[in-house]
Amino acid sequence: MSTLVRTWLASPASEITGLHSGDDPSDLRFRTWSQVREAGRTAAAGLAAAGIGKGDAVAILAGDPGDVADLVQAIWLRGASFTMLHQPTPRTDLEVWLAETREVIAMLGAAALVVGDPFAEPLAGMDVGTPILTRAGLDGHDPVPQVDVEADDVAILQLTSGSTGTPKAVAITFGNVEQNQAAMLSSVEPTGYDVAVSWLPLYHDMGMIGLMLMPMLEQAVAVITTPLAFLRKPESWAGMITRFGGTCTAAPNFAYAVLAKRLRRAADGAYDLSSLRVAINGAEPIDEKSLEAFLAEGARFGLRPEALMPSYGMAETTLAVSFDSQHTRLVVDTVDAAAAESDGAVVRVDESVRTHVRLGRPVPGIEVVIVDDEKQPLPADRIGTILVRGGAVTARYLTTDGWRAAVDADGWLDTGDLGYLTESGEIVVAGRKKDVIIVSGRNLSPTVIERAACSVDGIRPGNAAAVSYRRLDGREGIAVVAESDAADDPQAAQRIHDEVARAVFDAVGVAVSTVTLIGRGEMPKTPSGKIRRHSAADLVVAG
Repeated sequence: MSTLVRTWLASPASEITGLHSGDDPSDLRFRTWSQVREAGRTAAAGLAAAGIGKGDAVAILAGDPGDVADLVQAIWLRGASFTMLHQPTPRTDLEVWLAETREVIAMLGAAALVVGDPFAEPLAGMDVGTPILTRAGLDGHDPVPQVDVEADDVAILQLTSGSTGTPKAVAITFGNVEQNQAAMLSSVEPTGYDVAVSWLPLYHDMGMIGLMLMPMLEQAVAVITTPLAFLRKPESWAGMITRFGGTCTAAPNFAYAVLAKRLRRAADGAYDLSSLRVAINGAEPIDEKSLEAFLAEGARFGLRPEALMPSYGMAETTLAVSFDSQHTRLVVDTVDAAAAESDGAVVRVDESVRTHVRLGRPVPGIEVVIVDDEKQPLPADRIGTILVRGGAVTARYLTTDGWRAAVDADGWLDTGDLGYLTESGEIVVAGRKKDVIIVSGRNLSPTVIERAACSVDGIRPGNAAAVSYRRLDGREGIAVVAESDAADDPQAAQRIHDEVARAVFDAVGVAVSTVTLIGRGEMPKTPSGKIRRHSAADLVVAG
């Protein structure tokens, strides 16, 4: 059976639209998709010369998004699957990174690791457990024919370490890619003139699937820089949207909060965000205050409030589960905290510390059901475990112990997320099941506690973790671990401790057992930036 990717690779690529890429947003390299395809065919010949063929797994470590685009096409032309390795950062312990990379490569059974700048020279001669090929070294070989792929063949082994740090990979087939592509296009409603703008890491599903593969398969214009470019100058994101007339972008919640602050300082007319019609927010808990701040600051630069689209997705569904509508403003549910925490009932009220952003209806091809602890379906407005099913949902994981099923006998994937469906069928995520803090019979959401902690002056935004804590009397309590630049200042730290305790009590009505302040960059996180609460719990200092 033919697949979208197989047909796309065999068809002529656009000689008009293409990819702008590079580490410097002010000096990006442009190549048409036809030129990218030719570079991919050249690299495929090099992979063939190295013995890479159908069914092989190939790891990629490259900083330039242009190199990644070439390699993705090259690997698929060989009928193989690719895995984007997590890239080391300036703060990375390289010995730990190398050990973890070897573990991942062994798990993948990778036939090769292909490296591009800036990693080719540092990794030269290193033993990573598989042959190292350089991007430049793949050129100069005789052309080879395209290897056909089928819908059930693995296209991507997407790494997902979760909160525990133990590596595993989601097996995404070419059929999954096709289903997700169709669903996302239906949701974003392409115009034929779209320009996708991104700085997201390409080892993350939102960056790779949403903002590289989707425009590449659709042959839309893509503008892709690196995460370091955003970290160096967050307003460069707005600058790229302005310069290229960006229509589609995406990022996690924290990035919109950061950009809002930069827009607040910018002069009138510094940016033009009027072209933006799709700005997806996902990949981490969504804070409506951050979104409202972004909309308020962006309005001065022509941003339409309808463009901001809260979403829900995961690697296990290739990417998309649900998208909010691009034609209506986001909606926030304000719910009675006591009812939600005691029996999972969603009772909407005028004021409450517990708010949830609606994440839209499921995309075409995805089914969603909410179930209780006995796996029985729940009605609308009842909080339970979110299950998903559909053609874009993976069937299996690859782990260090081998393959294991991702879905049950009926094809349902347990997401591990808690949430509910509204009467109109919109998805709302209320937290992670394993992270719920149970105190005196109440199911407390760590996200609510973390938002309260982050409201305190001196706590770094988005860098607080709330975890369960066993008190000396044997009862369960709450511990908060948070980053602060004042962690080593006893007087300031005491003030922050007291204000965090007060803010959390005001939010959930439960006293914090202990507050632990840590320094900047010390919060345990996944490579994609999500807080590892399980690891953060190890940092708790008894109060």
